[in-house]
Amino acid sequence: MPELPEVEVVRRGLERWVAGRTVAEVEVLHPRAVRRHLAGGEDFAARLTGHRFGVAHRRGKYLWLPLADADASVLGHLGMSGQLLVQPGDAPDEKHLRIRVRFQDDAGTELRFVDQRTFGGLSLHDTVMGSEDGLPDVIAHIARDPLDPAFDDEAFFVALRLRRTTIKRALLDQSLISGVGNIYADEALWRARLHYDRPTATLNRPKAVELLGHARDVMNAALAVGGTSFDSLYVNVNGESGYFERSLDAYGREGEPCRRCGTIMRRRAWMNRSSYFCPKCQRAPRATS
Repeated sequence: MPELPEVEVVRRGLERWVAGRTVAEVEVLHPRAVRRHLAGGEDFAARLTGHRFGVAHRRGKYLWLPLADADASVLGHLGMSGQLLVQPGDAPDEKHLRIRVRFQDDAGTELRFVDQRTFGGLSLHDTVMGSEDGLPDVIAHIARDPLDPAFDDEAFFVALRLRRTTIKRALLDQSLISGVGNIYADEALWRARLHYDRPTATLNRPKAVELLGHARDVMNAALAVGGTSFDSLYVNVNGESGYFERSLDAYGREGEPCRRCGTIMRRRAWMNRSSYFCPKCQRAPRATS
């Protein structure tokens, strides 16, 4: 699933190619693509037509396009395989094209939502009252992400110590910190030399600050090369893949030597996912040894 860097790459593309354009027509080609818009595809298309998009925003793994002339925003979630593509109007339709948005200007491009597995989607929502960025009300409960200038490091540390959980579970808790998924959690934990099952209550302030710093560093590094693409399902708005897979230190490296100490990296099943770690650099806490 695309995580914060991948979604931010898409957001930047939308800011460049879609912001300021007025919707001329919307086609919903698959009902699951708008299933979170409870009134259905026809209502989604009708309510969006004629409105002008503002600047794209993101919180964690969600992105949205506020309507510049209404108190509503189009919320997008890419799910496992969703793509928001800016394509020439005469380009052939993608096999899994779900939604098409045409614009009133003569730029000759349209916005397409493509989703092979149909876990993602678009929906239209009211914005939080007083929100300057058009934050949709349905995601107001999601925490800010570590690349957000308004993220509160101290509040994160306090909440971390109060949770009776383990560090990786906390990193994936979107009510505590958003945008960090399985890939970048493993990468940040490897850099911080922390085992994924270490209890959060055992982290002191300096170690929590260090972990946040590593999370920011690894996600900024991924952003610089377009994110992480393991297959053709994640691409930016121009259909291009990211290249951070080549720089991963932990995720996906089972059986390979640790880049820090040479110990063979391991993988363990974890919450219907996998955790990748170095058994020497990231020693398991005694309770889970």
